[in-house]
Amino acid sequence: MSNINEITRRDLLAGAATVTLSGGISRAAVAQRSEPSKPKSVAAVVTAYEKGLHADVLIGKILEGWEQDGGPGPRLTLASMYVEQFTARDMARPMAKKFNVPLFDTIEQAITVGSDRVPVDGVISIGEHGSYPTNGKGQHLYPRRRFFEEITDTFRKYKRVVPVFNDKHLGPVWSDAKWMYDRAQEMKVPFMAGSSMTVGYRKPTITIPMGSEIEAAVGIGYSGLDIYGSHALEFFQCHVERRRGAETGVKWVECLEGEAVWKAMDDGVVPIDLFDAALSAVPHHSGDVRQSKRSALFLFQYNDGLLGAVFMLPTYSGGTSVALKLKDKNELLATRFDERTEPRHPHFAWLLKGIERMFHTGHVSYPVERTLLTSGILDRALTSRVQGYDRLATPELAIRYQPVDYPYAPVPALDSEPKAT
Repeated sequence: MSNINEITRRDLLAGAATVTLSGGISRAAVAQRSEPSKPKSVAAVVTAYEKGLHADVLIGKILEGWEQDGGPGPRLTLASMYVEQFTARDMARPMAKKFNVPLFDTIEQAITVGSDRVPVDGVISIGEHGSYPTNGKGQHLYPRRRFFEEITDTFRKYKRVVPVFNDKHLGPVWSDAKWMYDRAQEMKVPFMAGSSMTVGYRKPTITIPMGSEIEAAVGIGYSGLDIYGSHALEFFQCHVERRRGAETGVKWVECLEGEAVWKAMDDGVVPIDLFDAALSAVPHHSGDVRQSKRSALFLFQYNDGLLGAVFMLPTYSGGTSVALKLKDKNELLATRFDERTEPRHPHFAWLLKGIERMFHTGHVSYPVERTLLTSGILDRALTSRVQGYDRLATPELAIRYQPVDYPYAPVPALDSEPKAT
């Protein structure tokens, strides 16, 4: 994938204005550092490893290259794995044998690679997929907090901290999400999280300069409220965070279902033209969207007054999108996440690029606070849903951060699919 390697050197590290990251380092300072040539070693902590699961399309790219065909790959090596559940379609054992990667029975052993120290340069924690319970709010209780707790307990025991990437949202329960964030801050762990939505392909390419005055925004998602609500919210947030004043957090959250979803538009709470623009950006069924089943609306107000509106249309929409109205601009901007499955879900390659950069620089590629905020919005929305659709005040979501102008795939100058060489 020659283009993706070019982006590492040219676009991800260079050409950006000085913007403060979560850890206090500027992108300009990162850009001035020479790229180390030696691969960094990685420990993987995962729930399950099957073909097509997140472990496959992230860890598999470390083992087999960007396209998972034996070609060029990241400057990373897999030092060890901890896998919690071995399914009938397990790939962990055969891949470990093929690539001579040790499998360990505990997270501590995986982080230490069976030694009395932390020899790895980074940890990828994938608490996604596998057989885990669901709570009354519909949240799939993946062990993300437990994984992170055991990882960081190992850091503390052996007195060495290395960067950690947590796949998808934090938590999923808010108390767990906040605990993970606080633990990372306390121990000064370079910590990234989230999905490939924020760095993957978009169609069409739209331009939202940093500091734009965003007057209104509407997002659309699909599938389950928990599993894909996190994607829809993060895709929405990575656009609206670019507004003037940066991010200051969310004041209140509520969830609506049934007729209340469409009443919010009829009453002028949500702009109909923005909803139509966002819906037009994604594949969707024909017929009246108002007749679609299980539709929901996440409504939330930011502390600076912007209203967030993300429609979940599980039986109608076929994708994730966002539409925005900028001040003094007549034309609405709309784009969708352009999911591509070949070669081997390439948007995960762009996610892995950001992870790779963190492992090599020791500093986050973009703020984890974005994922913390969207995790909190989702948890509060699902709480509102089971509490009679109450509007919940969210002082805990007064989360401030400075966004980073991190490129997504493909960057505007390279509007083509990365190819193998």
